[in-house]
Amino acid sequence: MEKKTCLYDRHVALGALMSPFGGFIMPIQYTNITDEHQAVRQHCGVFDVSHMGEVRITGKDAERYVQHIFTNDVSGAPVGQIYYGMMLYPNGGTVDDLLVYKMGENDFFLVINAANIDKDVAWMKEHAAGFDINLDHQSDYYGQIAVQGPEAEAVVEEVLSLPCKELKFYTAKVIAASEEIIVSRTGYTGEDGFEIYGSHAFIIKAWDKLIESGRCKPCGLGCRDTLRFEVGLPLYGDELSADISPVMAGLSMFCKLDKPEFIGKEALAEQKANGVAQKLVGIELADKAIPRHGYAVLNSDGETVGEVTTGYHCLSVDKSVCMALVKTEYAKLDTPLAIQIRKKVFPGTVVKKKFYDKHYKK
Repeated sequence: MEKKTCLYDRHVALGALMSPFGGFIMPIQYTNITDEHQAVRQHCGVFDVSHMGEVRITGKDAERYVQHIFTNDVSGAPVGQIYYGMMLYPNGGTVDDLLVYKMGENDFFLVINAANIDKDVAWMKEHAAGFDINLDHQSDYYGQIAVQGPEAEAVVEEVLSLPCKELKFYTAKVIAASEEIIVSRTGYTGEDGFEIYGSHAFIIKAWDKLIESGRCKPCGLGCRDTLRFEVGLPLYGDELSADISPVMAGLSMFCKLDKPEFIGKEALAEQKANGVAQKLVGIELADKAIPRHGYAVLNSDGETVGEVTTGYHCLSVDKSVCMALVKTEYAKLDTPLAIQIRKKVFPGTVVKKKFYDKHYKK
């Protein structure tokens, strides 16, 4: 049975189209995806992301343990720094992609994908042997909202009274109000924005203030996907999976092979040295037809050489584009490829995976 977030009743009251996602019933859209997408690109939108999972790692060996399970390098990180990276299987396949927040000395806050919570926590526990740590699964405690868009900073400061101006991109701080609130300058939209974690009661109050202010449009998972896709951000299950390594997905920069060790390091080093059979690419179609997940990618002889992972008619640049996993020999920029959409074949070209420029506040 699907779970509900603490904001479920708010979504229903606003008339959201609700649908299962990652084991939860989530809002897909309130008005329509285009309106919500443009609100985030031009003004400000708020997302319920309470379905995400949170795990706190503390104890004497917390840093050593995080270094062991995580591809990025958190050694000696300043408090408040956030890292993006992956947890890998020994063969280099991806368990999940996640954010790691350095909260204090040997104190890390891990944010994982909703659909992977149970699998990830089991995997973390399985690899905790020999480490003096406390692994606290906190997903049931935390609610989370993401306030995103060029006006996000002003909205968070003025509507929620949460000082956030001084936060740099990919940093976080704890605000002690009636409880500990975590505020980070992060997001999944390619725009400036903040992710805010707190108790269910706090998150409901914050949501209500944002909606009542009229300065922040409620946004569903539909536009969350179109926004992240346009700026080339991966979605677990599409661009990363147990079968898709970070090297295949073009995310090697988040895998620090100069670290002494991490699970999957040898497999990634081998892939970097000897190449991979498939790579993730961007493809732009000459036509307005929309390539969807699972559609076949064809070469000029009509042979299948890959498949689409995510595709849309891009709202911000008015082009039909997709990300696709293709045989490596077809991954070079400007390679002509085609997408089979139902009974027709539409020609396209390999382009960069980022279809729209990010506007983070660095």
